[in-house]
Amino acid sequence: MFDVSIKPDTYRVAKAQAILKIDPNTNILINEGRSPKGDVVEAAKISATLAAKRTSDLIPYCHPIPIDQVRVKVSIKPECIEVVVDVKSVWKTGVEIEALTGACIGVLTIYDMLKPVDNSLSITSVKLLQKSGGMSDLEDKEKINIKAIVIVISDSVAGGRRTDKSGNVIVDNLRKRGIDVVGYKKLSDDINLIEDSLKKYCDEVQVDLILTTGGTGLGPRDVTPEATRKVIEREVTGISDASRAYGQRRTPFAMFSRGLAGVRKKTLIINLPGSTRAVSEYLDFLFPSIKHAFKMMEGQGH
Repeated sequence: MFDVSIKPDTYRVAKAQAILKIDPNTNILINEGRSPKGDVVEAAKISATLAAKRTSDLIPYCHPIPIDQVRVKVSIKPECIEVVVDVKSVWKTGVEIEALTGACIGVLTIYDMLKPVDNSLSITSVKLLQKSGGMSDLEDKEKINIKAIVIVISDSVAGGRRTDKSGNVIVDNLRKRGIDVVGYKKLSDDINLIEDSLKKYCDEVQVDLILTTGGTGLGPRDVTPEATRKVIEREVTGISDASRAYGQRRTPFAMFSRGLAGVRKKTLIINLPGSTRAVSEYLDFLFPSIKHAFKMMEGQGH
């Protein structure tokens, strides 16, 4: 199974359809309530719902996920029976397989119930009608040009006593996402130096995004949030709150991060932790949805 632990929970929807071809005389039999094994519509609804909920037990590489809703519609037509299954969930992976499994089991149940009276039964179609949700839906269809600066804030790194890791992880991650990294800076934990550098990159260089790493904890020299607060004009609490909530599900120490996020003019500043693992996970969480911030700052709304 794929590792989906880095993915955030998102609203997922899928709709699948399965069609069972029947003899026209079978349609009459069903409508008159003479199906030999009982009500095919109710049986299909129950079996499709159960199958959608138990998909991971049937499909070996399908993740077990919490299902929030299953709706089954069974339509009896002159020459076919159509089963449509809608599935909803708020989770890390999509619910397409759950919807498809539900639709398949629904028509198989009807097949089993009608085979004593109809030798022409044939499952003619099983297909996905709709899916939405997940990070792919958040990817911008049009390319957004983003200029970014990465600032490593650490006395030991700036002084050459320790090799930077987290900053390089950020740079590599951003470039893989097509973001133009125009600067990479190492600063000591000096509040005035950090403040001046942030203002320079916002006001003079005018980059779109500044990502800092380090100096967000409870150490006596951890002053990155204080410096950032002096620079930003509007705080974006949702970014930092959501990031910490995401991190807290992975380590109990995420609650000690005091990183801020905010805007100065048209530059978005985000404080990331100093941990290499943390910055990698946070970037997976922030992108691609964070790109929407730049459209909002340009006045394009929500």
